[in-house]
Amino acid sequence: MLKAKTINQYIKLFPKETREKLNELRLAIKKSAPQAQEKISYQMPTFYLHGNLVHFAGYKNHIGFYPTPSGIKAFQKELAKYKGAKGSVQFPLTEKLPLVLIKKIVKYRVKENLAKLNKNI
Repeated sequence: MLKAKTINQYIKLFPKETREKLNELRLAIKKSAPQAQEKISYQMPTFYLHGNLVHFAGYKNHIGFYPTPSGIKAFQKELAKYKGAKGSVQFPLTEKLPLVLIKKIVKYRVKENLAKLNKNI
């Protein structure tokens, strides 16, 4: 896969159906963290707010969402139906994205990053 320099470039690399889901996810994150900056980090779309907030990525059969291990742990019951690992979850392309849950996770991560910032001041 080609290396994208922007999130728009990254999303354009995927088939239409995947692009639509990636754009849905991006919009949900933007609405939940409007002050966060977008960038590419670890070759993935990333939202940054006083540190990495969340990453996401497209794959052949799923959308990967990476809200750090703390984001996964805080919502482990709600995420139990999805494949995942310590800091990631896979949303199948054959299902609707759980946008309400994604927004909750992003807002949780915003609070977490702001708490760390305030602790260090």
